[in-house]
Amino acid sequence: MYKLVAIDLDGTLLDSYGQVSERNKNAIQKAVDLGTKVVLASGRGTMSVRNFATEINANEYMICGNGSIVYDLKNEERIYEKFLSQKKVLQLIKICEENSIYYSICTEKGIIAKSLNYNVLFYNHENANKPDNKQTKLYITDNVYQYILEREETDYTKMTICDDNNVIFKSIIRKLRDVKGINVLDVGHMTRKLMKLGTEVYSIEYYYTEITNEDTNKWNAINFLIEKLGINKEEVIAIGDNVNDQTMLENAGLGVTMANSASYIQKMGNVITDTNNDDGVAKAIEKYILCE
Repeated sequence: MYKLVAIDLDGTLLDSYGQVSERNKNAIQKAVDLGTKVVLASGRGTMSVRNFATEINANEYMICGNGSIVYDLKNEERIYEKFLSQKKVLQLIKICEENSIYYSICTEKGIIAKSLNYNVLFYNHENANKPDNKQTKLYITDNVYQYILEREETDYTKMTICDDNNVIFKSIIRKLRDVKGINVLDVGHMTRKLMKLGTEVYSIEYYYTEITNEDTNKWNAINFLIEKLGINKEEVIAIGDNVNDQTMLENAGLGVTMANSASYIQKMGNVITDTNNDDGVAKAIEKYILCE
């Protein structure tokens, strides 16, 4: 019997418009009712993940920032954290600025960027449909380096670097790999997000990578949590669609990849479920937890 299911958000639980389907919600609620721990494991910050955790009634634990944080929702406290240092963030900002490439910095409170573009543009669009207390906080500033230098908090979960030109993107990746003490996510395909404005649908496509502190990943965070809960890795299901899900897909008792994943991602898991637009998460839970 599986005792814990870790579920990624973007491209997995969320459809292309960033919504959770009713079938996904119902399947998750049934799993929770059976006593299964449902844990969102996302690259997003705590505020955004918390909103979705509340929406699906997964109110015990959540994993944020690609494994930078394990948060105990009942006791309202971080029980595990692995942040990037301010010094390392400033070093990475310099590299991005020198190479004129777009970047954003994720903290526990929100996202810091110079402009609304790529992933930050999508979060801004997502915010338009949410009340203020459920929005992903965006801090837009012309001088990010100075902003970070003067900021007192040290809760830097990750940096995201984006570009729609693959040649430029690969060039910056090579330079980032020379930086010590960080983990650079090796994404080999474009990401695609949809935004609906009235009756029109707009697509955002770009290459991206995510940078975290070294040894920071979703599986390390899950492993910390299951050791705390007395759950064996064989009793864990992980559901994901991207490279930042690789460690949990490969180490969980059952790794479930999405049909919308790139083919090389699908090979990281044990089984493939349906797409994120066709209730893939619900179908996996129904089959492997609810046994329907």
